[in-house]
Amino acid sequence: MNFTTPIPLQKSAHPINYESKIVLLGSCFAESMGEKFNYFKFQTTINPLGIIFNSISIEKLIHRAVHKIEFTENDIFSHNELWHCFEVHSECSDFSKDKLLSKLNRILHQFRVQLQEATHVILTYGTSWVYRNIASNEIVANCHKVPQNQFQKEVLSIEITQKSIENTIALIQSINSNCHFIFTISPVRHTKDGFIENQRSKSHLIVAMHQTFDFAPPVRYRSGQLSTFDYFPSYEIMMDELRDYRFYANDMVHPSPTAIDYIWIKFFENYVAETEFALMNQICEIQRSLKHKPFNPYSESHQKFLSNLNQKIDTLAKQFPTINFNFHQD
Repeated sequence: MNFTTPIPLQKSAHPINYESKIVLLGSCFAESMGEKFNYFKFQTTINPLGIIFNSISIEKLIHRAVHKIEFTENDIFSHNELWHCFEVHSECSDFSKDKLLSKLNRILHQFRVQLQEATHVILTYGTSWVYRNIASNEIVANCHKVPQNQFQKEVLSIEITQKSIENTIALIQSINSNCHFIFTISPVRHTKDGFIENQRSKSHLIVAMHQTFDFAPPVRYRSGQLSTFDYFPSYEIMMDELRDYRFYANDMVHPSPTAIDYIWIKFFENYVAETEFALMNQICEIQRSLKHKPFNPYSESHQKFLSNLNQKIDTLAKQFPTINFNFHQD
């Protein structure tokens, strides 16, 4: 007897391998998936300007990067003794105005190169709800704890979201026509918007995305120009295969580590080349060894353990120069 409803997935025609360069953009779930890629030492860029939840703000940052539009003093402001930018996450904020501008523009130029060189771009949209700054009439990526009376909350229509997704693709393709796109919707519940409002938000994203690529559920591939577009059903897996509160973290909003592991396994089984599974296992063994806490760090057995670990890491580094554990014990 089956106690779940597995969603059928089709293996990617353009799987990820250790030569791939992956850019992950979007919600905090993009960070969760990116951490998995980092753990297995893939070449990964994760939200260089911080977590972004809505399609418009992602599009605006990509537009800046592609067209080399640097941030200026007009794009930043001071609040609560910090300098912020409404287009990026608060993790980028700084005590110094000059340091913030320098940092944002350095990251922006790096971001353009990362998009140019990417083999795979994974976009994770979190919500259709946005906040519009009343003074500038611009949608912001982050409110930076500025009083709420300075913003107007609204939900992006299906049509606006669809156009934003199309614009994002076109922008990236203008500098990288060989990039493969993987789209997904975050399974994180935005309950602060309201329970019904969260479902409304997710439904707008689902319809807009599927109308953009004319997908037939659960997954269908469509080749356009030299790029390909895939849809990975993170949200649907959470809703249909893991429909139980035990798969949520303590906040009952974010997926639990078990749920993230489950969705990750579904992802890599279908989007990572099977030829890389053996190498992933080797890396996993090394990662587990690096976390090992010896009872006696000076014992002969532990020194032998460290020597063997060093040898494994060095051998792997010679075979795969992009893999770096930042570890060496003499």
